[in-house]
Amino acid sequence: MSSLFENTLKQINEAAEIMNLDKDIITILSHPKRILQVSLPVRMDTGEIKVFEGFRVQHNDLAGPFKGGIRYHQQVDMEEVKALAAWMTMKCAVVGIPLGGGKGGIIVNPKELSKRELEQLTRRYIDRVQALIGPNKDVPAPDVNTNAQIMAWMVDEYMKLGNLNKKGVVTGKPLECGGSEGRASATSQGGVYVLDEIVAEKGIKPEETKVVIQGFGNAGSHMARLLSEKGYKICGVSDSRGGIYCEEGIDSINMIACKRDKGSVSECAEAGSKCERCTNEELIEKKCDILVLAALENQVHADNADNIKADIIIELANGPVTPEADRILNNKGVMIIPDILANAGGVTVSYFELVQNEMQYYWTEEKVQRRLKPIMVKAWQRVYEIQKKHKCTLRQAAFISAMTRLKTIMETRGFE
Repeated sequence: MSSLFENTLKQINEAAEIMNLDKDIITILSHPKRILQVSLPVRMDTGEIKVFEGFRVQHNDLAGPFKGGIRYHQQVDMEEVKALAAWMTMKCAVVGIPLGGGKGGIIVNPKELSKRELEQLTRRYIDRVQALIGPNKDVPAPDVNTNAQIMAWMVDEYMKLGNLNKKGVVTGKPLECGGSEGRASATSQGGVYVLDEIVAEKGIKPEETKVVIQGFGNAGSHMARLLSEKGYKICGVSDSRGGIYCEEGIDSINMIACKRDKGSVSECAEAGSKCERCTNEELIEKKCDILVLAALENQVHADNADNIKADIIIELANGPVTPEADRILNNKGVMIIPDILANAGGVTVSYFELVQNEMQYYWTEEKVQRRLKPIMVKAWQRVYEIQKKHKCTLRQAAFISAMTRLKTIMETRGFE
């Protein structure tokens, strides 16, 4: 299987060929501007020193400061972080916000660390990268296995290092530390705004629509709640420990509470009737109308793509469908709402948070939603028009939309 970054380059080149993009621009977008690799020694609770490895990749900042999350995962590697950084560049360009793309990661299973060890690791990472980050340079955020608490430690450490009142160094913070209303649900809410447009276009009735959600973390659980409120029938959900499929539907609110109490949705059969436990792999092959991919990358690939029974796939995760699977699904007529559009609500509200930090003036959730919706709707409309014009996939159209904006910036500013 190709590396995640190789997959990203394929996506860039496919769209570039359709739009006849200048080769020099392709070359620039195919290489990160800066890569930082750091060693992070932490004194463990046992008294021994353990050294963790961390990364920060700054892909492109033509549109504005680098922007992108930091993930803590035992399988993080440089190729993955490079791909995620490039996708962030495209994501910000798709929705037209003045930010570029970056990404970070630490090779660690945070579940194996105590709270003290996790805090020390986080502070050590900021100590190592602090010269390259800041509200006007590079703005990290939460990602896989990182959360608002970790962001609070990051901003605290950054300010201790002499960067006073620079809360905008990271986004996704707790409200008490300069976070934004609406940020926790922003990734899912942005995806719902796009889905609303598609549903209206296709005449889909939510109450007759079955949904399966792979990944029941922050994005997946919020998606379940938001879609349930609109009348969709949530039939299956999963997390890292397994999944559950309930043909007659799942009570999303009860499921969220049950997972919090029991640790995994697979232990929550009482959240619905006629339920069966299943693996993540089995869940995504279940019959449904909409499949929401909210877990990790490469979940749908050449070996299982033909088994997917959904009519619409929404990529709340980054890179959950491989290029090979893309081709199979498109040949089957499956509509894929690509990650750089579907989950761009998260980075958009992160941008709002950065703006609020710089202004020292904070918005209500109503105001956040009032500003998020038109951005997502406009981005969808632009991508949809490009798809119809070029008779290409929505993913190719999203990349064309992003690279058209980046091309204009490069040509206006000069890039030699």
